[in-house]
Amino acid sequence: MSFEGPFQVKNLYPVFLHADQPYLEKAAVENSMSYSLSHSSTYTVQESEDWVIHLDMEITEMNFRYKRIIQESVEFAIDIPVLMISGGFLDGFLEDYHDAVGFGDYGRSQRPNNEFLYEVRKDGEVLIEGKSGIRLGDIRVALKAPLIASDAFNVSIKGDIEIPVSSAKQGFSNGSLDAGASILMDIPVTEKIRTYGNFGVVFPGDVRGHEKINLKNYLYGGAAIEVDAGGGLYLITQLQGQSSVYPDTDLQAVDRDAYMIVFGGRYRKEGKSIELSLTEDLSTSGAPDFIVNVTFKRII
Repeated sequence: MSFEGPFQVKNLYPVFLHADQPYLEKAAVENSMSYSLSHSSTYTVQESEDWVIHLDMEITEMNFRYKRIIQESVEFAIDIPVLMISGGFLDGFLEDYHDAVGFGDYGRSQRPNNEFLYEVRKDGEVLIEGKSGIRLGDIRVALKAPLIASDAFNVSIKGDIEIPVSSAKQGFSNGSLDAGASILMDIPVTEKIRTYGNFGVVFPGDVRGHEKINLKNYLYGGAAIEVDAGGGLYLITQLQGQSSVYPDTDLQAVDRDAYMIVFGGRYRKEGKSIELSLTEDLSTSGAPDFIVNVTFKRII
């Protein structure tokens, strides 16, 4: 029986995306190579006395992730993302969906469909003037070391750094080095059910856009349950949250903690797997309205 752990979905909220956004993962180490495609939609158009944060866009992230066990126990990992930021194509569908189910649309209907908007201002000064386009995202390198490794229980520690390689002024990077540390746990419940827990802290560098934004260190955590449904199918549900990254803006969509629920399935056969998940924003703060993720992984 091969449990592969939580969905490795990270928060694609535009102004937090480049601050070393974490994802949940299992404590056990592995040799693997994966390719993932995530698509998200965000609408935050809010202003306070000092801040203006206007976000109306869709972000697609194509990510290559490689993991290799070195020194017989320590896992080395590298993430190389490519970001496509644009006005998108889903506004009409989302408007019909919100009307059909009676949900609010956060004011999305007050703007033209699929029109790109990405700007952050403070005291009238432009901090970020986002541009649509395709660029390489910040590259993450990580090491994971087991503390306890057994069939019954796994505990590991992990450290990572995120290296800026793109434009902070246009919203594809923060232009600074970020770092994070976490503790990971795998806890079997039965032969067909396994649970996971992650808790960590991130030390993001400042955003070096047109003007500097001093980001806050933030905490994150999450838990997941993976169920072997038989025939190579695994069902997964997870909850993850994080404290705010930005300085206080007096804007609810940015200042409050972010919580996301993720659910979906994974099909595994002969060392290869494909997974599909949907992420929903529970707190209407600090996260996209939704994220759809598809990942193909091969154990090597």
